[in-house]
Amino acid sequence: MKQESAAQSTPPLSLSPAPSAQPSWEDGDPQALWIFGYGSLVWKPDFAYSDSRVGFVRGYSRRFWQGDTFHRGSDKMPGRVVTLLEDREGCTWGVAYQVRGEQVTEALKYLNVREAVLGGYDTKEVTFYPQDNPDQPLTALAYVATPQNPGYLGPAPEEVIATQILACRGFSGHNLEYLLRLADFMQLCGPQAQDEHLEAIVDAVGTMLPCSYLTEQALALV
Repeated sequence: MKQESAAQSTPPLSLSPAPSAQPSWEDGDPQALWIFGYGSLVWKPDFAYSDSRVGFVRGYSRRFWQGDTFHRGSDKMPGRVVTLLEDREGCTWGVAYQVRGEQVTEALKYLNVREAVLGGYDTKEVTFYPQDNPDQPLTALAYVATPQNPGYLGPAPEEVIATQILACRGFSGHNLEYLLRLADFMQLCGPQAQDEHLEAIVDAVGTMLPCSYLTEQALALV
């Protein structure tokens, strides 16, 4: 098993003073908001948005520590989905979506059900660094599951998490699909995007399933 490491590979910081994050709106429009997704939102936001940017947040690491009894599991067999863990050396890649005007109300209404009511997540402001322009960070809203919520499962060896993921399915599909889609997104971000925890779980799954099965599952996601 890979040792749990708090440190993530973080893109190098600029030698110039870090600029302060821009507010959640742009062009003086208080009706615009950025929403940071780092789990299923990276491939399935399911709400209307005006713009999206791939990038990262610093000070957090992504962990499969949240239980899911609806989207990727059931009451009897909770699935494992990701949340953010405060980590001074951490770096988590994802996608920020900008919503404007009426999109703001609709997106927050939808996400309140998807992430808060059904997922057990709370909201938190984070500083997002766009991949194509990291010197111009943005303030974004993120949904984070804390240990205080009843669905929180907490840490476990990667092999245990992999076993649980392989056994679970919910209304949104198999827990394995969630894992592979997230891993695929990280590959698309390029070599600078690293997530040792995610990679360790994928490796553990690979030792439990035939390579041909994983290939078929990956192709099914295309």
